[in-house]
Amino acid sequence: MTRASRPDSLSQASGSIPSLKTGTVLAFDFGERRIGVAVGEAGLGIAHPLETIDAAANDVRFARIATLIDKWQPVTLVVGLPLALDGTAHQLTDLARKFSQRLNGRFGLQVRLVDERLTSVEAQHAAREGGLDGREAKKHVDSLAAKLILETFFDENAIA
Repeated sequence: MTRASRPDSLSQASGSIPSLKTGTVLAFDFGERRIGVAVGEAGLGIAHPLETIDAAANDVRFARIATLIDKWQPVTLVVGLPLALDGTAHQLTDLARKFSQRLNGRFGLQVRLVDERLTSVEAQHAAREGGLDGREAKKHVDSLAAKLILETFFDENAIA
């Protein structure tokens, strides 16, 4: 499945969401141990992998996220929503939703959920095509997946 064929993004907030025209956006590929992070500019629609937060403890993870938010001053946060291939929710889906709610509660920023089906597979493929071996690729897969999530968000919210 390509990014263009994915369903529309999902929203954390209820009601209508204002169009995002400019500003920095941080995206997260949520995992129970690692969280990939990407950054991009909405007006340009360009995303870049930033880093992978590798920590199981929530206080460590959110401290790093706070530092990134302070540095990048995003206008919106995007979280990849993991779904089964048939679109149904599973355990990690619920954890990603909780993560997005915590981001919203802690930082007071709009959080958008984006279908992330197959982004990790695409990221692994991109890492291998980029010449990274297994161990080195693993270090970058999460941030590359976050980049793909952010690109999907930009594609779905393109300025007409």
